[in-house]
Amino acid sequence: MNKIDRYIIKKFLGTFFYSLLLLLLVVIVIDFSEKIDDFIQNDLSFFTIMSEYYLHFLPYFSNLFSPLFIFISVVFFTSRLADNSEIIAIFNSGMSFKRFLRPFIISAIFLSILSFILGSYVIPISNKYRIDFQNKYLKSQKQILKKNIHVQKTKNHYYYLEGYNKKRNIGYKFSVENFENGKLINKLRANYIQWDEETKKWTLNKYEIRTFHKDGETLKIREKTDTTLMLFPSDFIVQINLAETMNLNELNKTIESETIKSSGKAKFYKIEKHKRIAFPFAIIILTIIAVSFSSKKKKGGIGTNMGLGLLISFSYILFFQFSSTLSINGNLEPFIAVWIPNILYVFLGVLLLRKTQNI
Repeated sequence: MNKIDRYIIKKFLGTFFYSLLLLLLVVIVIDFSEKIDDFIQNDLSFFTIMSEYYLHFLPYFSNLFSPLFIFISVVFFTSRLADNSEIIAIFNSGMSFKRFLRPFIISAIFLSILSFILGSYVIPISNKYRIDFQNKYLKSQKQILKKNIHVQKTKNHYYYLEGYNKKRNIGYKFSVENFENGKLINKLRANYIQWDEETKKWTLNKYEIRTFHKDGETLKIREKTDTTLMLFPSDFIVQINLAETMNLNELNKTIESETIKSSGKAKFYKIEKHKRIAFPFAIIILTIIAVSFSSKKKKGGIGTNMGLGLLISFSYILFFQFSSTLSINGNLEPFIAVWIPNILYVFLGVLLLRKTQNI
């Protein structure tokens, strides 16, 4: 490793951590101003807010947007080198573009390993405290009604709710379908169901049971009854936050357990697992793209490169979120959904690399 390598690594990492620190300070100020009413209402001290919430909020937020700020840091630093003609001097000294790329790759690998360790084992612990704090002090009035809920508890039992009121433990337009050898044998529909916390039972209100036979079907209509179902209120609440509190080993065990139960929740845990692996790779991919397109001097200088950098990095994050949402709401496999952005941006990186070889 020569002086140029050490200089690039020092400037790259320095720019990244400095920009990330500035962002986190801005985020804290904005987030604090939005939640100050909740803090005052719950009579929380400044020390409590900082130690129980922001101390655990910052690792989560910084890791979530690390690919974005690594990308911007590379673009800013490399654009400055190009704008000051330092890159031309480096290439004239006999260094190839691939050799110039090496210190950036070394830095990106270091940051990707750090991101993987934090995301898989450190941040889940912080997320437990952060989510507990949010549920206790910040979410009492939010996310009360869940809509269009599908639950598969076993291979042959499917449950559906048009809406579920978490605060009142009431589910609206409830139905359950029972299958046998791939055929629907009966279907229950209820106008609404309500959970009794004391008896641990559900009350079905204005319900009907339709049973299918070879010769036809029978229909029973009733007003009200108490019953036990293979369900609990927690089954109607998508446990996305729960996945964020699990380390990688816990995620693997949960995925295995939910898959055996044929639970629809397994998909959420799989997405979270693949995110933690795909994100570190994104750091390396976006670094290569950033160096490739910002190493040439352009009209408009750093400003033009920064604008293009923001566009590319934000497009990656939006694409990543879109594909994950598509997997949750559609039939796209979690592995494919999470890795599609990386695969497409690898092709973009290869194209830019080939184009930049002519420098």
